[in-house]
Amino acid sequence: MNRFRYLGLILIVIIFGVLFVPKIADRIANKTQVESNRSVPAKPLAYIKLNGEAKKVPSFLMLNQDSLMISNEDFVGKVFLVEFFFTRCPTICPIMNKNMKILDDQFGARADFGIASFTIDPENDQPHVLKKYAEDYNVKSQNWHFLTDKKSNVYELANSGFSIFAGINPAVAGGFEHQGYFALIDKRGYIRSRVDQFENPIVYYSGLDREDQEQQGVDMLLEDVALLLKE
Repeated sequence: MNRFRYLGLILIVIIFGVLFVPKIADRIANKTQVESNRSVPAKPLAYIKLNGEAKKVPSFLMLNQDSLMISNEDFVGKVFLVEFFFTRCPTICPIMNKNMKILDDQFGARADFGIASFTIDPENDQPHVLKKYAEDYNVKSQNWHFLTDKKSNVYELANSGFSIFAGINPAVAGGFEHQGYFALIDKRGYIRSRVDQFENPIVYYSGLDREDQEQQGVDMLLEDVALLLKE
């Protein structure tokens, strides 16, 4: 019995050597070893298409926390993120901007990265209020703009321009409600995202911490911003 067992093992070693060792040696000789990095999406980021055309970031022109006029043109040549928030938000905004700060800490020193945070409470969130808010978050990046404008313009940008819901609701904490999404825009102004398991774009990334999600939106964005910065 032992003789047959040893013969079986020898036969397995011979088969492995014949089938696999030459392939491994060839890869090494030609420096074509496969490098696996599970943290990087395998496919290029998708374009978000509307009526068959890739969707670009809507036009805007608003005041930032330094009372400077900032438009979508200021982000040309930059990979940037978009969110809708308000400074008095007691619920999801602190979580969103904690995560946005992670992204700014990672990429904010780059000249080709930026963030546009649009307030949905412009009557309160004047530039000096936004400036204090930025200071409270220890924002040092020159390219993270907290933006304010007439309420009608902001809501048009959110609900129609990005299709990210924002609205007034006195029944909820803070008096406003909105979706906690981050939009990712490439250097040419196109909205981009990774795809789900069914090959459909996820469109927007969650700015919140979700217990039902193994990889959080901020983790995805750390990877996907890096990908777009290389394009």
